[in-house]
Amino acid sequence: MLKLNITSETAPLKTVVLGTAKSNGPVPKLEEAYDPKSAEFIKSGTYPKEEDMVLEMEAVAAVLEKYNVQVFRPNLIEDYNQIFTRDIAFVIEDKFIKANILPDRDEEIEAINHVIDQIDPEKVITLPEDAHIEGGDVMPYKDYILVGTYKGDDYKEFITARTNMKAVEALQELFPNKKVVSFSLRKSNDEARDNALHLDCCFQPVGKDKAIIYKGGFLIEEEYEWLVNLFGKENIFEITRDDMYNMNSNIFSISEDVVISEKNFTRLNTWLRQQGIKVEEVPYAEISKQEGLLRCSTLPLIRE
Repeated sequence: MLKLNITSETAPLKTVVLGTAKSNGPVPKLEEAYDPKSAEFIKSGTYPKEEDMVLEMEAVAAVLEKYNVQVFRPNLIEDYNQIFTRDIAFVIEDKFIKANILPDRDEEIEAINHVIDQIDPEKVITLPEDAHIEGGDVMPYKDYILVGTYKGDDYKEFITARTNMKAVEALQELFPNKKVVSFSLRKSNDEARDNALHLDCCFQPVGKDKAIIYKGGFLIEEEYEWLVNLFGKENIFEITRDDMYNMNSNIFSISEDVVISEKNFTRLNTWLRQQGIKVEEVPYAEISKQEGLLRCSTLPLIRE
């Protein structure tokens, strides 16, 4: 049995599910795009090629192996995008929470049944049907569970709005000992630079007490300020609108001292090294064209 344990973003990683780019399927039609960034690359004819994405993901697998992390991969579904495992489920404490995601993506969770079967069934949680949530919006940090959401009445009009307040309330019920804090994110169906698809697209804790943040990803300035105060201004790396577009806040921590980051994130990677964090650089620019990066393609199950 897998004894799940996730209470932070940066504790030493033991076990993870890493997505796969194999048999990714044909280039989607424009109307099939789930986010504005994918749509942009479909339009320009530069949508990522499967062989390039496979190489990028294998580079991540190699880094995880180097640090003796146990890595599960999804079973292959022919012609299906299975890169972003963070969307389909997430772990908090010892609970595996299935995400209620876009209905077109139901099959993705079935492809990791070989992993779910190793978890105590009582710890596998399905939220109420009207509670929409994706793992990219959920971050445990100390006594908090930080959650990205969208509260607008026009929620249904945004394919980019993935987590609603019903889900935030459901998390508070599941974890009464935690403070669940929600953040309203900026959404756009057609401009990727103004779309914080998930909380991890504009914020992520890193190291012992540091964070990466993009102010423009937050709709309500007080909520952004609350996060800055939580970490302290001197511990925060502010990213730009273009940095967010390139997914600078979507790196992935193996521990407080080691992160996997995209090799082109020069400014960020320099800052991380200045904080005493070892940066394992990988190429991930092709996958980033689908508005997801390293945190999106990993589903951590056990951290120390």
